[in-house]
Amino acid sequence: MRSFSGKVVWLTGASSGIGEALAYELARRGARLVLSARRLDALEAVRSRCERPDAHLALALDMTAGETFAARVARVHAHFGRVDMLINNAGITQRSLVEETDVAVDRRLFETDYFGPVALIKHVLPQMLARGEGHLVAVASLAGLVATPYRSSYSAAKAALIAFHDALRAETASRGLRVTVLCPGFVKTQIADSALTGSGRESAGRHPQPAGIMSAERFARRAADALARDEQLSVIAGREGLVWWLSRLSPKLVHVAMARARVL
Repeated sequence: MRSFSGKVVWLTGASSGIGEALAYELARRGARLVLSARRLDALEAVRSRCERPDAHLALALDMTAGETFAARVARVHAHFGRVDMLINNAGITQRSLVEETDVAVDRRLFETDYFGPVALIKHVLPQMLARGEGHLVAVASLAGLVATPYRSSYSAAKAALIAFHDALRAETASRGLRVTVLCPGFVKTQIADSALTGSGRESAGRHPQPAGIMSAERFARRAADALARDEQLSVIAGREGLVWWLSRLSPKLVHVAMARARVL
């Protein structure tokens, strides 16, 4: 297994949820982190709770503001000299029927969950290719493998992200780069509580979570292990992960199950 010790890891969506848990786990394993999200104060709070806080950099980043990426990448290179691993984790979700979702909401989901990560990769990629090494990571979703009700454009954006990384892996494998896609199932975070409605407003109130849901900390440990093993696709889920395997054996059965699924 590969070591994270001394590696420069840029992690987006690092201020809460899965990203925050990954920050603590990777710092514990010796990585030097670039922590990015929109709110600098929240990032600084996460950085202060990481092991060796002075080894890490908090850098505000809005995934929909691609015009700022060149300057942010230059800042990271000036500070650390390189990026060994980029983990595109930032994203938003939705909770709305297709018929009730404005196209502007669909576009917003794709801007954040697909176009933003793709644009950031294209700013980091040249130096990785020049060095002949680097690891590009996407935190997609089980919903990108098996689409679920009320998550139409979220599922579509994550499926597009998976396909993009499959092509990227094929193109760069002979040039020293590694590409991993992580697909979490149900993880205990607050992302659903800020899911976009069909009008584009954030959901009001807390949404129920399934019993026995995986903690963000457990996900982070399993994700870090998958990255250390250079896994290409890692589905990190509880029993809901069986849906992916079943979809490969009997797509029709899964379509029936999804039509009857209770939305969380």
